[in-house]
Amino acid sequence: MLNNEFWRGRRVLITGHTGFKGSWLLLWLHHLGAEVWGYSLAPKSDPNLFNQLAKDIFPGNRWHHCIGDVADLDALNKLIKDAQPEVVFHLAAQPLVRESYLDPIGTWSTNVIGSLHLLESLRQLQHKCAVVMVTTDKVYENREWSYGYRETDNLGGHDPYSSSKAAAEIGIASWRSSFCGPHQHQTPYLLIATARAGNVIGGGDWAADRIFPDAMRSLSNHQPIPIRNALATRPWQHVIEPLSGYLRLAEELMLSLNPPCEAFNFGPTLSSNRTVGELVSTILDHWPGTWIDNTDPSAPHEATLLHLQIDKAYRLLGWSPRWSYTTTVKRTVDWYRSNHDGRSAFECCHEDLSAFSQN
Repeated sequence: MLNNEFWRGRRVLITGHTGFKGSWLLLWLHHLGAEVWGYSLAPKSDPNLFNQLAKDIFPGNRWHHCIGDVADLDALNKLIKDAQPEVVFHLAAQPLVRESYLDPIGTWSTNVIGSLHLLESLRQLQHKCAVVMVTTDKVYENREWSYGYRETDNLGGHDPYSSSKAAAEIGIASWRSSFCGPHQHQTPYLLIATARAGNVIGGGDWAADRIFPDAMRSLSNHQPIPIRNALATRPWQHVIEPLSGYLRLAEELMLSLNPPCEAFNFGPTLSSNRTVGELVSTILDHWPGTWIDNTDPSAPHEATLLHLQIDKAYRLLGWSPRWSYTTTVKRTVDWYRSNHDGRSAFECCHEDLSAFSQN
């Protein structure tokens, strides 16, 4: 369980707050009473969750919306000077595997150099600050094996996205070792950890080339769902699950006498590892329709089998997933159907957050 008192009035910075996960995190922190600063590029998709939520939480004096690029170190320096954050969640990224093949240099630049820009800008702080750097479950050297990856397994990445996130993990660890500490060239104030999660689903994701948004667009338009890799297995989890882990990790970084400045996996239970075909079949149980095989043999490589071991998060943070695979898919489909029928994104998200908190 989260420490709600910890978050009330806490100065929090989210990079990438206009993205899918960032928008959910922004709303959750708003409910918890934090003073939130958001720094991100403008949202790309139309519709997008950020704009859907913003109209219901604007106006307000407890959060600040800043459009900017993590490539702009001067802008980040000014942001940190103004915001003086006590907690930072770094979600800004180029997050799509297929997009990384189209723009590999931009992907590596944003995901690696952008992360280091943020850490450099945080060096100016003169007070304690917990920093959760979000990467992905794809940072591991994928051997297509059937058991889960642990935080100590080798990093790697076949595609530009995965390799950029693995490189970010190495860069963050190196920066922490080099510049966090008591020496003259170091800072004693930053407590930095990385969080590895992926394949989140949940209401409000409108990105291209993701199976759940693709399915929801197809069903709402009475079209068959295109599937490009029905046999690929993923650890499906609701977006709220890893966000609860990020929040819990930040609390531990700030409050523990032995802050866990290291990497953590946040994934679902083994039973939530299902193929894309199984996921679509479960979706169709709740929103009837059809699907079509859209496999392209010439498409760029994507990992087929992926699973995380999460016992470290349970042991050190007391964190574990709450919602089953069935609940996760049902709540996500219900969100889209309710929103399609006219209910606001704010109401739909609030209902899911309330249900999760009471679970």
